[in-house]
Amino acid sequence: MSWLQDKLNVLSGFIWGEYLLIPLLTIVGVYLTIGLYAMPWRKLPLALQTLWSGRKQSPHIKGDISPFQALMTALSATVGTGNIAGVSTAIYFGGPGAIFWMWVIALFGMATKYAEAVLAVSYRETDSLGNHVGGPMYYIRNGLGENWKWMAAAFAFFAMFAAFGIGNMVQSNSVADEIYTSFNIPTWVTGIAMSILAALVIIGGVKRIAQVATALVPFMAMAYVLAALVIVGINIEKMPAVFTIIFNSAFSGAAASGGFLGATIWMAIRWGFARGIFSNEAGLGSAPIAHAAAQTNDPVKQGMVAMLGTFIDTLIICSLTAFVILLTGAWESGLKGAPMSSLAFSTGLFGYGGYIVSLGLVLFAFTTILGWSYYGERCASYLFSTKIIFYYRILWIIAIFTGAVIKLELVWTLADVLNGLMALPNLIALLLLSPIVFSKTRHYFNNQNSS
Repeated sequence: MSWLQDKLNVLSGFIWGEYLLIPLLTIVGVYLTIGLYAMPWRKLPLALQTLWSGRKQSPHIKGDISPFQALMTALSATVGTGNIAGVSTAIYFGGPGAIFWMWVIALFGMATKYAEAVLAVSYRETDSLGNHVGGPMYYIRNGLGENWKWMAAAFAFFAMFAAFGIGNMVQSNSVADEIYTSFNIPTWVTGIAMSILAALVIIGGVKRIAQVATALVPFMAMAYVLAALVIVGINIEKMPAVFTIIFNSAFSGAAASGGFLGATIWMAIRWGFARGIFSNEAGLGSAPIAHAAAQTNDPVKQGMVAMLGTFIDTLIICSLTAFVILLTGAWESGLKGAPMSSLAFSTGLFGYGGYIVSLGLVLFAFTTILGWSYYGERCASYLFSTKIIFYYRILWIIAIFTGAVIKLELVWTLADVLNGLMALPNLIALLLLSPIVFSKTRHYFNNQNSS
């Protein structure tokens, strides 16, 4: 299988390299931000207000879950290993400057996530079971017309299989490995436990997933953020130096020091962009599938709620992870991934912070499994009708256990390839349908100003 691994590595490197997906994601984000006159930045307070007012379900508005629940479902799929392992990996390969470029791609990614949700609500449908469904496959087909149905099917096909990688086996493997390392519990035990717990939630569909996500996501995010803020508070006098090294490294590279091997400016940009995108999934096309189920009477309102996902995920949670790593000096340890983050929190919280990372990794990964199960089954039902949902859920539960007990180098790489392939049709659709996004946004805010 080594030859297949090598081929996939080459393909993944091309898709996620400097010539294809990263430039395209950047171009789309910048273009949408300019076309919206930086609305996602200017209207951030209004977006927070809209989220607060959308906490409860309304039986008189079309949709299956509240706007708040839709965001929590989307966050359940994005707040995961990328916030813990992804940030430390970016620093390991790109140096502290990678954090600056992670902020840049997140700021422009807010416009991308906004546009995805606006289109998802605008072109959503009701399936044979009475559920409100939408996402890239629907806004490609319904927005671009019959000649583009092949691209809608391509997105659904790639996403249906990508879900088993990024949203399932990779996550269960991370949890099983962490629990075995920390508590010496066999991976098969963790695999069975996760499969049973996930099955109890997934069987209830999007409403059950939304309920669990609404309970778990705020709790786990606040616990993780609070722990990070305590470390920042203890070391507050070092924060100016942290910002200095982030900005200096972003534009001049980072020299080798301690266990850190050094990084060029390009490495900072590449790893900052790549890990930022992996963390918040802006442009990937996954989150709008959740937002399409929201109870809302205006696509723009849900778009503003959706863009908060990128803000919370990358600009808050990932930033705090980075601050802890840099404040404690863990970035010079020579470690990478979750072990670097664990060392940082342990150092910052007197030896106990590693448990925060372990708990965060477990909860983040579990909710990611729940969120992506919905994305995957929606794509499967688009291609094969709602009759496929039951069988897809069975395969999903089996894959959770499988991922927990086997080595996943091939799955990791295949997931990267499939994620890139599902992003391409989505990004093309965002560019072609951007006039619709701009028009609906102008109309909404013109009415707001005149009322």
